[in-house]
Amino acid sequence: MVIITSINIEENLLLIGSHQKEKGHSPKQFKIVIPKISAYFTKSHNELMPNSQRTGDLMTALLLGWSNKYPDNLEKAAELAVSSLQALLQRTLSDYLKAGFDPQSSCLEIRLIQSQDDIRHPEVKYKAERYS
Repeated sequence: MVIITSINIEENLLLIGSHQKEKGHSPKQFKIVIPKISAYFTKSHNELMPNSQRTGDLMTALLLGWSNKYPDNLEKAAELAVSSLQALLQRTLSDYLKAGFDPQSSCLEIRLIQSQDDIRHPEVKYKAERYS
């Protein structure tokens, strides 16, 4: 199993996954297209790292958790992980915009606690597509 989570293509990010369900069979590849969110996110105001590193740990944790729940369906696990993370980031962005912050010039601390339901029960908005 291999997953690449942060390929930048124009105004989107691309998640690409590949896995072999049975030994001797060809691996299956899939992709999920994710619209970029124009903001800088962090886990705390003390962290100054590129965006992909700030949300990358959370994405890895979500993928691991959902893969554990759906060990035979990597596509579903990836859809749930991406949808959870995107809902959390959208909630964070919305909260800061309501408070008058400029997401382009402010570092937004992710709303992890406020997004618990989005993490536990995400609405799948980003679907895996066959990739070849």
